[in-house]
Amino acid sequence: MASTNNVTELIITGLFQDPEVQRVCFVLFLPVYLATVVGNGLIVVTVSVSKSLHSPMYFFLGYLSLVEITYSSTIVPKFITDLLVKVKTISLKGCLAQIFFSHFFGVTEILLLMVMAYDRYVAICKPLHYMNIMSRQLCHMLVAGSWLGGFIHSIIQVLITIPLPFCGPNVMDHYFCDLQPLFKLACKDTFVEGVVVLANSGLISVFSLVILVTSYIVILFNLRNRSAEGRRKALSTCASHITVVILFFGPAVFIYMRPSSTFTVDKLVAVFYTVITPMLNPIIYTLRNAEVKVAMRKLWARRRTQGWEHDK
Repeated sequence: MASTNNVTELIITGLFQDPEVQRVCFVLFLPVYLATVVGNGLIVVTVSVSKSLHSPMYFFLGYLSLVEITYSSTIVPKFITDLLVKVKTISLKGCLAQIFFSHFFGVTEILLLMVMAYDRYVAICKPLHYMNIMSRQLCHMLVAGSWLGGFIHSIIQVLITIPLPFCGPNVMDHYFCDLQPLFKLACKDTFVEGVVVLANSGLISVFSLVILVTSYIVILFNLRNRSAEGRRKALSTCASHITVVILFFGPAVFIYMRPSSTFTVDKLVAVFYTVITPMLNPIIYTLRNAEVKVAMRKLWARRRTQGWEHDK
C-alpha cells in the first residue's frame, strides 16, 4: 500500500544552537561566500577574455570555477541566512531540489578534476601530440560529459529518495539537506537506499581518487628522465591541481565512506567542503600560476584604462 507523506516542511537544526555562535558564524562565512563568488567569477571572466589563456588547461579551469560558484550557491546562501533566524525551515520539495543540485554540481566537479588530470597527463607524457589529442572538439565533449555524468548521478539520488514516506518527525540534524540526514526521517527502513547511495556517491569518490592518484604517479614516473628545469615546470602546473584534489576528496571520502553518525564533526567536515574549499580554489590556482596572475593584471589594467577614458 502506498504511503502518504504527512511532512511537507522540514526543520533544520543548523550548525550550532547558540545564537551568539551563529552570529559569529554569519560574520565569518558571509565574506567567505562573497570571496568564493568574486574569486571564481574573476577566473571565469579572465579565462573567457584573455587571449593568453585559451589552452585546454585554462578552458577546463574556467568551467571548474563556474561549477564552484554554482555548487557553493546551492548550499551556502540559505545556510548563511538561516544563521540569523531562530527556526530554520525548508520545504520537502526544496530539500529534494537542494540535494539534486548539490550532488549534480559536486559530481560534475569530480569529473572535471579527472578531465584536468587527463589534460596534464597528455601535456607532460605526450607533449608532441598534445594539441592534436586535446582538440577543441574533445575539450567540449569532455566538459559536456562531466555535466552529463553529474546529472545522471543526481537523478539516481533523487529517484531513490522521492518514493520514501515521510510522516514525522520532521527535524533534520544538519545545516543543509543531504541524503543520510533525510533518510533518518523516513517512515521505513532505508538500509537498501543507504547502500545504493554509498555505491553511487562514495564509490564514485573513491574510484575517481584512485584514477587521479594513478594518473599523477604515471606523470611523476615519466618526469624522471626530464631535466631539473623541465621537472620544475611540469610539477608547477600539477601542484595546484593536486592540492585542490586533496582538499575536495578528503572530506568527501570521510563523509560518504563510513557509517552515518550524529557527531558534530560530520557537520564541521561538511562546512569545509561546502564553504571553505570553493573559496580556496581560486587562491590556489592564481598564487601558483604566473600566467593567470599576469592575465588578471592585464584585465584589471584594461578596466582601469577604460574607466579613465569614460571619465574623460
